[in-house]
Amino acid sequence: ALPLLALLALATPARAQDPMAARTKGSASAPVTVYEMSDFQCPYCARFALDIFPTLEAEYIQTGKIRWIFVNFPLPMHPNATPAAEVAMCAAKQGKFWPVHDLLFRNQKTWAPLTAPAEYFLTFADSASLNRTAFQECLSADATLAEVKSDAEAAVRSGAKSTPSFYIEGGIMAGAQPLTVFRPILDSIYATKTAPAN
Repeated sequence: ALPLLALLALATPARAQDPMAARTKGSASAPVTVYEMSDFQCPYCARFALDIFPTLEAEYIQTGKIRWIFVNFPLPMHPNATPAAEVAMCAAKQGKFWPVHDLLFRNQKTWAPLTAPAEYFLTFADSASLNRTAFQECLSADATLAEVKSDAEAAVRSGAKSTPSFYIEGGIMAGAQPLTVFRPILDSIYATKTAPAN
């Protein structure tokens, strides 16, 4: 099986800038890479993003141990998940993926039940200090829809079946696992990756 980054690279049209950069946290030279495959309308994904991820970010990403990459994996049973992913990716074009990622998850209970969430999503332009015109144009043109779809296809090919799922150095971990599950896995992989060659 191809590593997820290779799958994403195959699925993503060639562009001048790295399409993953805007939704990546951490050093490019971090020894471990984690791909989070997530659905903005999934309650478990919201719980992970708001309750667990901030600690992982402080302990592993900011310390240079891990590079974290967000992969859109909107599930068919969530009607607003794909539009929400497009919102995040349009924000990514302005370098504001992560602030909008947080807004989407924090306000999930407000927009998830809406039959037409587009107007609500536009309020994020002000909340995240986006260029409103460019943001609106990006959304109305479905400018990031192909990218969202290619993300989801890569997630499926990597073996993900549910959200959130995490592709960690060749293995898939499913579910919004607690820190007590994440820490030993990440510590073990980091130790293996950084062990001196003898």
